[in-house]
Amino acid sequence: MAPSTGAVRPARSLVIFGLIVAVLYALVFFTGDKSPTPKLGIDLQGGTRVTLTARTPDGSQPSQDSLRRAQEIIETRVNGLGVSGSEVVIDGDNLVITVPGDDSSQARTLGQTARLYIRPVLGSQVSSNAKAQVPVTQTPAPAGAPAPEGAPAPEGAPAPEGAPAPQNRPFPAQEPAPAPAPEPTTAPAPPSGDLSTADQAAAEIAEAKKTRQSTDPAVQQQAMATLDCNAADPLQGNDDPTLPLVACSTDGTTVYLLGPSIIDGQEIADATSAFNSQQARHEVSLTFKSDGSTTWAQFTAANIGKQAAFTLDSKVVSAPVVQGATPAGSATSITGDFTAAGAKELANTLKYGSLPLSFSASEAETVSATLGLASLQAGLIAGLVGLILVLLYCLIYYRMLGVLTALSLVLSGVLVYAILVLLGRYIGFTLDLAGIAGLIIGIGMTADSFVVYFERIKDEMREGRSFRSAVPRGWARARRTILSGNAVSFIAAAVLYILAVGQVRGFAFTLGLTTILDVLVVFLVTHPLVHLASKSDFWSKPSVNGLGAVQQVARERKTAATSVHNAVGAQAKEA
Repeated sequence: MAPSTGAVRPARSLVIFGLIVAVLYALVFFTGDKSPTPKLGIDLQGGTRVTLTARTPDGSQPSQDSLRRAQEIIETRVNGLGVSGSEVVIDGDNLVITVPGDDSSQARTLGQTARLYIRPVLGSQVSSNAKAQVPVTQTPAPAGAPAPEGAPAPEGAPAPEGAPAPQNRPFPAQEPAPAPAPEPTTAPAPPSGDLSTADQAAAEIAEAKKTRQSTDPAVQQQAMATLDCNAADPLQGNDDPTLPLVACSTDGTTVYLLGPSIIDGQEIADATSAFNSQQARHEVSLTFKSDGSTTWAQFTAANIGKQAAFTLDSKVVSAPVVQGATPAGSATSITGDFTAAGAKELANTLKYGSLPLSFSASEAETVSATLGLASLQAGLIAGLVGLILVLLYCLIYYRMLGVLTALSLVLSGVLVYAILVLLGRYIGFTLDLAGIAGLIIGIGMTADSFVVYFERIKDEMREGRSFRSAVPRGWARARRTILSGNAVSFIAAAVLYILAVGQVRGFAFTLGLTTILDVLVVFLVTHPLVHLASKSDFWSKPSVNGLGAVQQVARERKTAATSVHNAVGAQAKEA
């Protein structure tokens, strides 16, 4: 006997489903950019391509292992969930990044080397580019608050031993006599025509290291005085962490003299972005691994009142004053002139690690859709035709139950569409043809769940029960089968998502999503509607619900069973 199903409240289930749909569409139309259109993938709307050329310090050819590792890290950055639809491919010694849409900044950000070091600040001055606009003042940092980005360290702060004297004030203007000397940027050697691109990049890196990473105080002062913060940085991501570094702030207003690195970005265990309501700014919070946490605790305890610079790809992102010792295991914040999106991108970049190579990016190129909207329309028409044929079959075979199938599928589609729009808005999900295939298969599985339920109802009616009594018993038996089947499908989608890459992950994602929604629709829509139909005299008519043949079979079985019983009784009497 089928187990008891307990009290059924179809109205409550339908109200819950209606509220879910209402909330989702309220989020679609009243949050974010309020656009009710899902994001499309590269194969449907085209995208933007940026080529990243590897730059090695010695000009040698990058190894394939390094390129593959860089490809994996960039894929992890852009595809944190594997559903953004971006592509990262190796093309010789280059990496080619293609992202949906026409925003090339995303592709360029993905190619950021993201080599983070924490270095002590030995000195700072206003950059030569900013001296004309920025008045030179000495403003000590207020107690209890980090120094603002680009601010010099307090004058009272003790300088590390061996640092040059004029640390916390701009260097005086150079006399005319040494004018020919401070031209490290124009001095390198042979003309570019005599060097390959790789050799030229190696020469620029070596020349920059010679001046900006010198241990000679006089050379350090000269580098600070002549460094152009508006020019492209040849040292980007290639500085030696064991040597001092002359670096610009990210806004180009301040030049810093930094000591050797005390913590490598590889010691970062996690990075998150958040808005500091007290300081009214966006920050990136870092959690270090065990060794890095211990080192940072020791450094902050020994350098209270001094500045520590967070450098990313040879630029100073933030240089706050250490206000107190940070206990081991505590989080540390990187402050700066961040927007919400900028802080999130930086946290994401640091979280997934730095690239083993530094890259220079080409100009962005527009990539046309590989399949285009015509293919999308053709696919949707084909899917619509198939769906109509399925519904016609359900209407002919199940009649009233076919109507409920059509209504459930329509409501399932309404739910799926809203979720796709929200996923594109908040996690960067892009819909491509692989994802559409996953959706169609998932909707087909939803129809399978209806068939399982309806056939269980028929089984109960073949045993002689009425439509009204067959529904709860059929549901008790069908729901176990539906849950088991969907569980297997979801596990398969999850395994495929974990093991696959690229568009296959998008297919697995949409397949898993529709599998979950299948359960939601069957439990909150289909079963309540069938239950309400079983209580209606009109819908219970065999001519309406299409179950007359099943009831006829039940009557024939009952008649046959009665005949057999009577025959056995007659034989017993004769005996």
